[in-house]
Amino acid sequence: MCIRDRIQSASSPTDLGISGDGFFVVSDKSNATAADARKFTRSGSFSVDPDGFLVNDAHLYLQGWPVQKDGTFDANPSDLTKMAAINVKDLGSAVAPTQNVVINANVQKGGVPGSVGDATYAATAGASMADYAKDPTLATATKPDFTMEMNVIDSAGGSHKIVMALLKNSSPTAPANTWHAEIYAVPDTDIDNGGGAPGQLMSGDITFTTDGKFDQDASTLFGVTAGKGNAPNFKLAASTATGTAAAPSWAASLGIADSDINLDLGTLTSYPQVSSVKSINPDGAAPGNVVGVQVDENGIVSAVFDNSQIRKIAQIGLATFPNPDGLQAVSGNAYRPTIASGEFAVKQPNVGGAGQIASSTLEASTVDLSSEFTGLISTQKAYSAASKIITTANDMLDELINIKR
Repeated sequence: MCIRDRIQSASSPTDLGISGDGFFVVSDKSNATAADARKFTRSGSFSVDPDGFLVNDAHLYLQGWPVQKDGTFDANPSDLTKMAAINVKDLGSAVAPTQNVVINANVQKGGVPGSVGDATYAATAGASMADYAKDPTLATATKPDFTMEMNVIDSAGGSHKIVMALLKNSSPTAPANTWHAEIYAVPDTDIDNGGGAPGQLMSGDITFTTDGKFDQDASTLFGVTAGKGNAPNFKLAASTATGTAAAPSWAASLGIADSDINLDLGTLTSYPQVSSVKSINPDGAAPGNVVGVQVDENGIVSAVFDNSQIRKIAQIGLATFPNPDGLQAVSGNAYRPTIASGEFAVKQPNVGGAGQIASSTLEASTVDLSSEFTGLISTQKAYSAASKIITTANDMLDELINIKR
């Protein structure tokens, strides 16, 4: 038996060819137990059946090591019960919470002409730009000179609006080109901050250098350590009871996990031009559904979601034998071990002598000849029909020309 044959291209990403040694591990059942025999095949024409399982033309279920919680695979070389039929259905929705937000904006150096909000902000105890977002008529409300809005995705896939508000600090004792700054949530009910300004996550100053660049060391919005401003980031914890959080947290009613969000302010500037946002790019993804399957050369099967997320499902293992010519053929273009073939070892592709898996390919020797001949005949008939149409059209044109003559 030849275990290496010519690889040819195929149309489906779940058509799998093995370049090198090894066999796919398959079973007759989707829920095979330790008592159920496994078979071995190089017939890799797999497709997704109505129940979401990868099966080949003989309806044998492809086995693989399921992905663990930490993203690894328990690749046991001799225990086939560690493997299971690979299913790409019922995976739920893929969600990616926001972890990074890139802000590219300019705040007008000198502030907004005619703005008097700074005096109110400095003189009023508890003055807040977050209060202005909630209700401009509040005594503590201060209108910001400029706001930047970003939408962040939480651990459950929900979207929340977070605002960074800026107000020029006109105090003569303040460093040059310094702005009062706040970060808050809209609506404020998304956040529990232990009794501070509604929805407010943090407040402080943002300072720019003399050439208009963001000065992290001189800024206090994100806190100060050892006399220098901390990195631009904030954390929202998962609170257990509304009103009890000492630090900003998601409202308990949302029932979501912590969020750590880093802000990239490297392109935040302060030039004389009018304040404007060029771009705000948060990562993360709302819930998405499976739209495809992909298999890489290491046999890792992943589901592709319509929100651009990719989730690992399982890793295909390849079984090798000391003497593959000793395997006994069974139905479905598959084999079973014998004394002559020796004991198998299931290996990860490209490891320990196992071959490489190529997606969208098939091994020529495993192609279903009846299907190929059927396709060949259909193609030949279609070509013949097209030729007849061209011939008929040509005859009609000749007759038309003869009539004119």
